[in-house]
Amino acid sequence: MSQECVKRLQTATRAKLRKFNLLRGREMRPGQFWDVVVVTAADGNQREAYELQISEKVDRKELPRGIHYKVFSDPPGSKIGNGGSTLYALQWLRDHYGKDLCRLRVILIHAGGFSQRLPSASALGKIFTAMPVGDPLYQMLELKLAMYVDFPSEMKPGILVTCADDIELYSTAEDETVCFDKPGFTALAHPSPLSIGTTHGVFVLDSHENLTNLEMENISCLQYLHKPGTEKMRDSGAVFKRQGGCFSLRDAEFVYTDSTYYVDFDTATSLLNLLKELGALHCEIDAYGDFLQALGPKATIDYTNNSANVTREERGLVEVRQKIFRHLKGTPLNVILLNNSKFYHIGTTSEYLFHLTEDEALRSELDLLSSAFSVHMNENSGKSTGCCVMYSVLDPSCSVGAESVVEYSRLGAGVVVGKGSVVSSCRVSAGLSVPGGVFMHSLSVNHQDRIGFVTVVFGINDNLKHSVEAPAYMEVLKLFGFSLAECLSHWEMDNEVLRFSGDTSSCSLWNACLFPVCSDQQSSVSMSLEMLKAVMDGSTFTLPRGTKLMSMQECLQCKNLEEMLKFRKGLYNDITQR
Repeated sequence: MSQECVKRLQTATRAKLRKFNLLRGREMRPGQFWDVVVVTAADGNQREAYELQISEKVDRKELPRGIHYKVFSDPPGSKIGNGGSTLYALQWLRDHYGKDLCRLRVILIHAGGFSQRLPSASALGKIFTAMPVGDPLYQMLELKLAMYVDFPSEMKPGILVTCADDIELYSTAEDETVCFDKPGFTALAHPSPLSIGTTHGVFVLDSHENLTNLEMENISCLQYLHKPGTEKMRDSGAVFKRQGGCFSLRDAEFVYTDSTYYVDFDTATSLLNLLKELGALHCEIDAYGDFLQALGPKATIDYTNNSANVTREERGLVEVRQKIFRHLKGTPLNVILLNNSKFYHIGTTSEYLFHLTEDEALRSELDLLSSAFSVHMNENSGKSTGCCVMYSVLDPSCSVGAESVVEYSRLGAGVVVGKGSVVSSCRVSAGLSVPGGVFMHSLSVNHQDRIGFVTVVFGINDNLKHSVEAPAYMEVLKLFGFSLAECLSHWEMDNEVLRFSGDTSSCSLWNACLFPVCSDQQSSVSMSLEMLKAVMDGSTFTLPRGTKLMSMQECLQCKNLEEMLKFRKGLYNDITQR
């Protein structure tokens, strides 16, 4: 990427941040910003958490005012995916706004799901993940709104669909703007290496339209490929060779990958008719793979039988996909090529750590800070190099290792956090040490008619989703690199004692009841660290008699939102007063 392209991207990004900062806390007039900001949630419990946090953000003047902020949850029952969430959100919007919907500019941010790959975002939502930028401190919600701050004024009534765990940065020439004014779907496209194309959506562009290598181009799309193999990309004509221009990557070959798309009002109405045709949904629909693959003159029905990218293939999925294909076939798919753009995904713990502590490109583009909205250690002590501390109160004698993130936490005197760890929502007592490569996160739970506290501790690279069919196979599940059976032996527990919450035909670290429920937050952190230390040292630790153990899954089912938000409010008050 040339220095000129880098500079243009930085300048454009900072201009968007400045523009959004001027809107925070201000009363918006029609046409100045989005008419409606919609956030989707997985269930009623998650919806309540999101509504509470958005309400507090508006009160603290962290968001523009006079906007309709809505949170819609998926209906109870089967998982319906972000495609199903899109359809139901449109239905709720129509039910709420009626005929006025045809005049509104809506941004729809998909933030449902339980964030198993970034568990610090599980309880309160990945759209509320802290980012070390802005004053007051940004979360992903503000960052998404800031990066799209120019869109509403250049958009006809309709819906912009996006996700909660990615960031798109882009620049355009001074006389160019990103406009959403065409019928059908209009998608943003980013030049990406072929390896990225295999895990994203890829656009097959009309070869009759000559590409000019400008920063931004509008072009029609022949076909959309969902997570295609390299050979498929080549055979479909999706691979391009770089020939100069302001491009955001150095690769000689590249493809254009997806991120966010716009649907005009007439097409949104068509999607509502589709929901009516489908009836109650009982399978996962993908807002990208299932909608966009039906578009473009080269789209074929073949993909409807491909279950390679489906986490769980429910009965009726193929039939539903075929109905979607027939309903949407012929709908235009327009693409806006953002040649000087970058797509960042922050959906996993390792991505979160890398982008906030090591990624010099993102740091310079967003002006990310090492210490943001915190009462922090002595910066001159040299103990904070390469780490990121946000929304936290740390004693000056604390030491945080390189490539570590501390967020929403209180650390007492002499606390040491090792290299490459995440400490989230914790109250750590004086003198304790958190080893390197550890993820530690505290939750408040309702337990036996009182408030309890649980601190979950995992290895940064542990796979919380990997499951076995029965507890008898727990040897396969690895915690900090050790089998669960080994861990239990260090805690003087028999294998038969370990309980798995929920569906025991799927046993994973996510639903393994490993973490003690304590009466206060500090004890919770201390006890979980003792258990971790026993495994790491090869020693033993005996849990106090009668200790209740919970899984991460169970913690979310009985979380106490008010207590968790109360802890954050206490931090907020301390930081602003100091």
